[in-house]
Amino acid sequence: MKFITRLSLVLAFAVGTSFAADSAAFQVKVTGHGQPMILIPGLACPGAVWDSTVAHFSDRYECHVITLAGFGGVPAHAATGPFLDRVREELAGYIGRLKLDHPIVVGHSLGGYLALDLAANHPGITGRLVIVDSLPFLMGIMRPGATAADAKQAAAGVATSFAQMNAESYAQMIRGGPNGSTMAASSADVDRIIAWGLASDPTVVGRAITELYSADLRPELPQIKVPTLVFAAWIGYAPYSNHQFAAQIYGDQYAGLKGARLEITDTARHFIMLDDPQWMFSKIEKFLATPESKTVSSTE
Repeated sequence: MKFITRLSLVLAFAVGTSFAADSAAFQVKVTGHGQPMILIPGLACPGAVWDSTVAHFSDRYECHVITLAGFGGVPAHAATGPFLDRVREELAGYIGRLKLDHPIVVGHSLGGYLALDLAANHPGITGRLVIVDSLPFLMGIMRPGATAADAKQAAAGVATSFAQMNAESYAQMIRGGPNGSTMAASSADVDRIIAWGLASDPTVVGRAITELYSADLRPELPQIKVPTLVFAAWIGYAPYSNHQFAAQIYGDQYAGLKGARLEITDTARHFIMLDDPQWMFSKIEKFLATPESKTVSSTE
């Protein structure tokens, strides 16, 4: 019986399918073979945002692609309590149940926050981290010098706004939010991002972004002991940002994460994996191939 069960798991991994270890907080699709790699999408996005990344890495890595409940058409789950904390704890439980050996964790935007939160609160269970255009303190880029109290006040305003939304106003927000100058360069990619947002549950999106606005992981970064690669994008916010500004903001926010390596793209928008996947893949491959003792904290 144990042999049959294990064989079923192997077959599920090989063909790439949703797996029975899905939690209430997310669904998982597993593809490929090799060292485990967990990929977490950003706000209102499904795991499909990682399709090209999985296609590139699945011949060497067993890719566990997450879609959070309520995002991108996956049904929301009725649960109380903080949403992001629940996702973090269920990710830790998923790693434990499957006995994944120090999986690499890749997260984009909100997913990057979750990767950091997981590694900080469950030290020792993850391998290296790859953080794609995400900050431990989101309010810090919108309001440099903002405090935790400022963040909580802003989050309360966001919560109020979402509570007052109906289906039409939510759709207007999604359609008016991502655009070619900030999210992605390709109009087809922007259309996909908008479609994923429209397919997401407004209540879950509101809870997630409210919690993200109020969160500040900077004090917890010293608890992360694994090598970390951080990607930053700025071109979508020109002329209000530039390479130097991104280097300063990201450098300051990640100062507490010893050995974090920052790579800044001067061409890709927020969805770096869609705009310039080959650049991102080459940086990840070099990072994963570098011995831990030789990881560095500055860009080349």
